[in-house]
Amino acid sequence: MPSSSVTAKGQTTIPKQIRDYLKLQPGNRIDYVVDESGNVVLRPATYHIRDLHGILHRPGQRPLKVEDMNRIIRQRHGSRS
Repeated sequence: MPSSSVTAKGQTTIPKQIRDYLKLQPGNRIDYVVDESGNVVLRPATYHIRDLHGILHRPGQRPLKVEDMNRIIRQRHGSRS
C-alpha cells in the first residue's frame, strides 16, 4: 500500500502509483471526501460533462440553442470568420 508523510505545513506528496492511477498531472486539483463510515477518499476534482447538466438553469429561462449562443457571441465580440 503506497503511503507518504505529512510535513509541518500539512503538505504531502501523492505517491506516483496513486498519481498514475488517478491520471493526475501537475496543476490538477484534487478533492478529499469523507464518506459515511469516516474514510477519506482522494479523487481528481474534475467533472464529467453529464455532471454539469442543468447547473446554469434558471426557472422561467428558456434553454438556448447552440446556434443562438453563437449568434450572440458574434454580435457581442465580432465575427472571427
